Amino acid sequence: MSAYTFRSSRPDQWVSPRPTRDPARLSAIHGPLRPMQAEPGLIARLFALR
Repeated sequence: MSAYTFRSSRPDQWVSPRPTRDPARLSAIHGPLRPMQAEPGLIARLFALR
């Protein structure tokens, strides 16, 4: 048996480890964290009901 490995294509994306993402970079990409709140519906936004 041979010690060499043969790969005909790149490994799948889910097999390869992802690079770490620091919080400063995530904040720069997606903006600041916001609490999860139900956004007002169309009628409430039209009449500014809150």
